[in-house]
Amino acid sequence: METFKKAKEIASDKLFYIDGLASVRDAVQLMKEKNVQALIIQKRNSADTNGIITINDIVKGVIIPNKTPDEVSVYEIMTKPVFSISAHLNVKYVPRLMHNYNIKIAPVEENGEYIGIIDHSQFLFTELLS
Repeated sequence: METFKKAKEIASDKLFYIDGLASVRDAVQLMKEKNVQALIIQKRNSADTNGIITINDIVKGVIIPNKTPDEVSVYEIMTKPVFSISAHLNVKYVPRLMHNYNIKIAPVEENGEYIGIIDHSQFLFTELLS
């Protein structure tokens, strides 16, 4: 049986959450403090789903329309629901999946929980140069 590297093996553990009612300023400060490009939006209740906010969302939702980070809440520019990647997916399929759905960053999910995050740029280093 052929063994392969799983998505969870290359996922970063730099996975951080923020409340959807937080300001974009709060999100940017947390991103800067944790050195991450995305934050997962916490669920409001058990029937809810998570969202995600990325640097690209901030550029499109705050900077381009010339708003201030204090006047925009995270929930206004987040993507919801989050597109997640199965922890057990063969890593060679992850770049194609992300490309097909125009996703640049996504959490990795195992047993209904996010366990890490994958950024499309890391494939340059993990797959092409290994």
